[in-house]
This record gives sequence, structure tokens and C-alpha cells, in this order.
Amino acid sequence: GGLRQEHFKVTENNITQPITIFKHEDIPVSLGLVLDNSRSIEPRKGRLDAAALSFVANSNPDDETFIVHFDFDARVSQEFTDNREVLSRKLSEAKPFGQTAIFDGLLLALDTMENARYQKKALLLITDGIDNASKGTLAQVLEKVKREHVMVFPIGLLSESGGVAAEDALIAIAQASGGRAYFPNTAEDARAMMDIIARDLREQYTLAYLPSNVLRNGTWRSVRVDITPPKGYPSGLSTIYRHGYYAPDEQ
Repeated sequence: GGLRQEHFKVTENNITQPITIFKHEDIPVSLGLVLDNSRSIEPRKGRLDAAALSFVANSNPDDETFIVHFDFDARVSQEFTDNREVLSRKLSEAKPFGQTAIFDGLLLALDTMENARYQKKALLLITDGIDNASKGTLAQVLEKVKREHVMVFPIGLLSESGGVAAEDALIAIAQASGGRAYFPNTAEDARAMMDIIARDLREQYTLAYLPSNVLRNGTWRSVRVDITPPKGYPSGLSTIYRHGYYAPDEQ
């Protein structure tokens, strides 16, 4: 907190862009819970469901939330709602079985976001394994998150078996979306990390600019955000943001 517009610098394709909008406020979010329902999650399901509900409770009271469960396939278990009792019931009704279709779950969740009420959108992904059942691919997920304005925050409770590949995939998805990946060791650690994400969503800075490049050619534009904090401010700040976008295409 406490940073001002002059502490930020935005560049697009290495060209400095004048910031036209600068906000630091708690605004409602359209949120998707994308939850692993494979058999391996069963021993921790109750605690993770409780953590997900705590995450919703710690967010803006005007948020709207939907639920996607994935196991051998993906499905919308609950459309957008602000009723936490309904969310709690839908979470408890899910019975773990089958394998782990993470990519299909994310692709479905991104499609569901088309019905979002708010401009600010985020997905909380909770999984304990590597994808072994999706029809969709990691490449498809990465391409879609680059085109959608939806932050993805993966929580990966990963085992050593396949953990490195799964971790790399979750980090890539988070970075492409402007989110951040977390890797707790226990369900209790996961809950603490979800509380951090909920806080971060409520305390984000919003920066906007009009691109100096006015061409509408559909190309990828690389974006960078740097911070020069005021004197006396803690050192070692890092930025988490979307690293680019596709320009509109007149074709």
C-alpha cells in the first residue's frame, strides 16, 4: 500500500507509455473456483472445501462465484452466485473419483467467464496432481489465458511423482494470466495461501494506458511494469501482472 502513480513505469515493446488511469481500491470480482475432484484429493477434500469457502468469505462481499469440478472430465457444478450457502452445498455434494483433467477444467472455466458481471476476473485452481485426462492441452490453455482478461491463481498440492512437470505447467499458466502459483505442503498451508490471494485481490493496483502503437494488426505486445518505491519504503518489491496482450485485429 501507499504507492502512487509516479512510482510506476509501464512500457510496451520497450516504449514508455503514459499512465492514464491509476487506482488502488477494493472492487468486486467475478471469481471461479476450479477444483480437483479426482480420487486422490479425497483425504483432503473437506479441508480444501472449507479453505475455498474461507477464500470466498475473505473476498469482497459483492463478488460473484461459480464452481467447476474436474476429474476424468470437467463440468460447471454451480453457475455464478453470491449465495455462500449454495456454494457450500455444491462443494459438499461433489464426490471424488476418476483422474485429473486440469486443462479441461481451466478451459471450461475460462468459457464460463464470458457470463461474468464484473471487469475484474480471477480463477482459483486447486489440484494435487499432474493432468492425465484432459482432451485440451497446456498450449491451448496458455493461448486462451493470454487472450482473456482472467487472472489464474493455482494452488498445487503436488506429490514428488510428476511434481516438477505439474509445477512448471501451473507456474506457466499463472504467469501468462497475470496471477501467481502457490505450492503448499498441506491443506492447512493451502488455506493460508488462499487467504493471501484473497487479500491481494482486494488490494491490487489498477493501471491503464492508451498504447502509442495504434496499429490494429493482431500482434502480441509485450508489457512491463517497474516500480521505483519512495524513500523509506521496503526494498525487494516484485510485480505480478499480465506480461502482454494481443492487439485488436481489423481482419
